[in-house]
Amino acid sequence: MPTYVAALVLGLGAGAVYAALGLGLVLIHRASGVVNVAHAAFAMYVTYQYAELRDVGDLVLPVVGLPPRVHLTDSPSFALALTVSLAMAALGGLVVYFLIFRPLRHAPPVLTLVASVGLMIALQALAVLQFGSDNRFIDSVLPRTSFSLFGENVPVDRPLLAALVATVGIVMWAVSRWTLLGLATRAVAESDEATAQFGYRPEVVAATSWVAASVLGALAGILVAPISVLSPSTYTLFIVPALAAALLGGLSSFGATIVGALLLGMVQSVLLPLQHAVSWLDQPGLRSLFPLLFLIAIALTRGQLIPGRDQIMAPAAARLPRAEPAGRPLRDLYVVVPAGVLALVLLTGSYRLGLERSLAGAVVCLSFVVLTGFAGQLSLAQMSLAGVAGFLLARLQGGLGVPFPLAPLLATGAATVAGLLLGVLSRRIRGVDLAVVTLTAGVAFQEMVFANPLITGGLAGSAVPAPKVFGIDLGVAGAGYPRVQYGLLTLAVFVLCAFGVARLRASTSGLRMLAVRSNERAASAVGVDAARTKLLASAISAGIAGFGGCLIGYGQGRLSFDSFGVFASLFFLAIASVGGVMSVRGAVLGGLLAPGGVVFTLLDRLIDLARYQSLLCGVALMVLVVLRPEGLAYDPRQPAVRLRIPAEARA
Repeated sequence: MPTYVAALVLGLGAGAVYAALGLGLVLIHRASGVVNVAHAAFAMYVTYQYAELRDVGDLVLPVVGLPPRVHLTDSPSFALALTVSLAMAALGGLVVYFLIFRPLRHAPPVLTLVASVGLMIALQALAVLQFGSDNRFIDSVLPRTSFSLFGENVPVDRPLLAALVATVGIVMWAVSRWTLLGLATRAVAESDEATAQFGYRPEVVAATSWVAASVLGALAGILVAPISVLSPSTYTLFIVPALAAALLGGLSSFGATIVGALLLGMVQSVLLPLQHAVSWLDQPGLRSLFPLLFLIAIALTRGQLIPGRDQIMAPAAARLPRAEPAGRPLRDLYVVVPAGVLALVLLTGSYRLGLERSLAGAVVCLSFVVLTGFAGQLSLAQMSLAGVAGFLLARLQGGLGVPFPLAPLLATGAATVAGLLLGVLSRRIRGVDLAVVTLTAGVAFQEMVFANPLITGGLAGSAVPAPKVFGIDLGVAGAGYPRVQYGLLTLAVFVLCAFGVARLRASTSGLRMLAVRSNERAASAVGVDAARTKLLASAISAGIAGFGGCLIGYGQGRLSFDSFGVFASLFFLAIASVGGVMSVRGAVLGGLLAPGGVVFTLLDRLIDLARYQSLLCGVALMVLVVLRPEGLAYDPRQPAVRLRIPAEARA
């Protein structure tokens, strides 16, 4: 019993970090209606800046192309490092708001979420480029003394950190409750006119909230760094439990956010000794499952995770980008297939490999076309579904000897079932809510499945044997690497998936998806079964992602923990959005930006920019969401098509 009590107290440290980040999320959502999934990544970058100032006295500029470091002092002090770091956080929050989220003030919430995903990708890539990806430890800020609790020595910094965050939360509640600025902050997310009645400009109120949230998140990151491991991936994923805590209070309650965060941190902490005591609980990643269960419980009881905003906005601004007509897919094949075969034969070396990886990436991007472009559902776990197929393929074909093409078909079927199950669990969830739940599910899946060495092979990974049919080797390795046979396989799979997606766009099922995407209530009113339609879209998109996972497995030859992690899902969302999730043509453009694909092969060979791949994609995603949310494939000269739902589509 004393061990569990001590674990509960230790969990206050993690809970305090979740609470501080959650309070920032509440502030940002109150002021601008944005669910900023990059909030923890921003705090991570500022914490690295603090660590660099403390260690060597360097200010590291968050830009690429300019001299990255400015040496400030040879004798860095805590006061200097903290002041400069928090000033950078305040300035960064201001810049992010005015350059990215203020122009998106009247955009659909899904687009603002996609912009924050781009910001998260860019910040994490920037941290890796400038600080490295190794774990880092810094000196403690809070006292490191201990006190005895039921015979267990417990550090005093955990409860002290929780008390500091709770005090900040009380101050924020008092300001929002009894000051004009607080009332204006609550009003600005609903109506600009209501804010003006308090004598404030909406932009000023929103910018103030972004600055306060950025400073609070950075301060939490700096205080917790000595009791945690500072790494880009670990800190970035703090956003998941922070979101779960903030959503307990509907992104509006400071008190509920603090209580939920502290409880979540303590439950995760007490699991450690409990797993040692109970053998069947000793499973990897079990702690990551609790935020997902937390969110699903909220959704089932409340029906909506993120409250809507009753803004007065122009109808054109409130709509999602439209899905383009399918054109004539069979006629397009007469051009695509010969051009693809010719390119695979003529290209050699890294250029052929880049094209093959682009084709495999384009298949994954097609899954976003179905789910997001047609059905209007945003998933941040598509690569997790691809990973189900990839690792199962390795087990079926490598361990059990299931031959090609039966092994990839079975693996893809499993990914389809997983996507259908995720769709069933989240059938009452839509839009930004679905994105948050799938992000949490992707993290849980990464920690519970992909981090399990019994499933993925640990550090050695899982070998994927080359596909062979009728004695013909279709693998990528061998004489003439990368072999053109594998390229022809990826081209064939891409062509079949692209043709199917294009036909789906014009089919009865596709029309139902477009109707649900346009207006779910109106679609239901004319007889479209919205729940069944979304489940169908989830299953089809998961199946396509499964095909992509199999192609990636064959192309890499060995799959590892990082092949299908949550950051891979976010990156593929980025490239699919940059290309355009509204059409097959957008998936092709997205595939060109895939890891190791054509674009970055050219950048690497010509101007040595391949290492900036993630950074460039994150920045491009933010820019395009603001300037051209439809993606690069969108043709503004294309006339709008009026959606007509035939009678047979209403069943």
